Amino acid sequence: MRRKRVVYGVAAAIGGIILLNVGLSFSDAFDRTDGGQVAVVRNGGPFDDRNIRQVIQPASGLTWIGWYSESHKYPSQQRFYTITADPKGGDRPGVDVVHTPSADGVNMGIEGTLYFSLNTDDKTLRDFDTKFGTRTFTAANGNAYHAYDGDAGWSAFLDQIIRPVIDNDLREQIGNFRCAELVSSCALVQNGGSSPASTGGTGTNNNSNIAAVQNAINTSLAQDLQSTLGDKFLVDLRFNLVRVTLPDNVQSAVDQAQAAFAAVSEAQAKVAQAKAEAQANLIRQQGYAACPACATIDEMKAIPPTVTTFAPGSGFAVTK
Repeated sequence: MRRKRVVYGVAAAIGGIILLNVGLSFSDAFDRTDGGQVAVVRNGGPFDDRNIRQVIQPASGLTWIGWYSESHKYPSQQRFYTITADPKGGDRPGVDVVHTPSADGVNMGIEGTLYFSLNTDDKTLRDFDTKFGTRTFTAANGNAYHAYDGDAGWSAFLDQIIRPVIDNDLREQIGNFRCAELVSSCALVQNGGSSPASTGGTGTNNNSNIAAVQNAINTSLAQDLQSTLGDKFLVDLRFNLVRVTLPDNVQSAVDQAQAAFAAVSEAQAKVAQAKAEAQANLIRQQGYAACPACATIDEMKAIPPTVTTFAPGSGFAVTK
């Protein structure tokens, strides 16, 4: 009897473990997506292949995905990728920094944002998962992620695959303009630099040139990304070029030049003021020569109200 009880106990334990595994597996055989997610489901059973089973569109209900299948979830809503000339800014400090040379060799800093969405077409998503969901990407922290591994994985994918295309487009477009055509103050420290007054009128041209860069990038980026990725995986692309900045050493030289021009302008103003005062004194003196009494009257008017006695010469005095 005792032996039978042991056998029954072991059988019950094994049965319980089996039922527990079946229950857990059964719960894992269902999945759903949030409003901002789309899922590509791949077979994962012990006797299954690893092909794509189905695509679950955003905000789905509870969906049967099969035993041991794996859901690769990607963002379906609009996303953005920020680049900045400030190493402390952007989505990931120290990563989102773009510097590219102008036509005259000045290393310009670029600040802007790329807005885009993942193409949620069924066939396109299947191709995307096959091409990019089956490999890993190294993030800035050195860890390897799949593109569907949350924000870290998606960011690693953008850094390694999308970022080089953006950098290349920026390099091509910025390289069509000289530094002063994008940032007018750059002319202050280049050969033949002019005063701020002579360069200040180019602000409108700078804005037009920056707008031209932005428009050119918006035209070329969609084509370049489709060519690089192999399909139209990203849609609704729009690049917003916020501003173009100068390197720290160039900006420092600009600040010094502007301070020097300010000092020169101040000195020139003082010279002009002195000349005006001298001319006024000359005219005033000529008037007094023609009207001596006028000189005396003006002299009397100039007496401070606190003076009680005024005696400019012998035999003449005024007492209040």
